Amino acid sequence: MKNHNICNVFFFVIAGIVICVAFLNVPVVSSGMDQVERNTRIIETKQSKNPVVHLYFSDKENSFLKAETRDLFHSDNPAEFGKNIVEALIEGPRTGLMRTIPADTTLKAFYISRDGTAYVDMSDTIRDAHPGGVKSELFSIYSMVNSLTLNIPEIDAVKILISGKEAMTLDGHIDVRFPFKANMLLIR
Repeated sequence: MKNHNICNVFFFVIAGIVICVAFLNVPVVSSGMDQVERNTRIIETKQSKNPVVHLYFSDKENSFLKAETRDLFHSDNPAEFGKNIVEALIEGPRTGLMRTIPADTTLKAFYISRDGTAYVDMSDTIRDAHPGGVKSELFSIYSMVNSLTLNIPEIDAVKILISGKEAMTLDGHIDVRFPFKANMLLIR
């Protein structure tokens, strides 16, 4: 009987140890892996001054916005990165997509408010040289909005200004007096 009791005690002690080790090791291993992944992302972010971004331009049929992948230099400052994105949009696409912002347009100012709204101040050329039409105007707006909000986590919405002033529209169709959020339905 004593051997049977000793075996039972021994079995329960071993089983208890196995269960404790199993439960204790999972969080330790998991949190260790999470920390390694987190540190790796931090290192990659600090080393990567040319992150891949998606710039949105019109397709050839002017039906949707399509992403063009680019490496863009940026500082750790989201406003500087935003300026680089807008300037790349003004330069136009490199892969056969269609321009969404008139070529001679200049970025006059760019800043991000504390509430996550980016203010993009464009020259009069964005209005004066705009090709016209509802769809072209829509794509001009959302080319900037989607490119900024989907690449820069600090930006939630985009407000477009023209020569430092609030405008009613870019070309007579879409009200630009209010900030815009990303529109994924325009992207293919």
